[in-house]
Amino acid sequence: MALWVFFVFIVLSATFVLMLSRGPLRAAPNAGALRTVAYAQYAAALLLVLARVTGAA
Repeated sequence: MALWVFFVFIVLSATFVLMLSRGPLRAAPNAGALRTVAYAQYAAALLLVLARVTGAA
């Protein structure tokens, strides 16, 4: 159960960062880096779900 809560937390965090980098922080010089962090979080969440589904976690 805790794994799924952690997964939801990661997805919500990545979505929040992505929305900020596409919205209010679009003109910031590090908006591309923020998008990269969000995509890395999505990849980590996907890896976590794959590990859980395959039985490795």
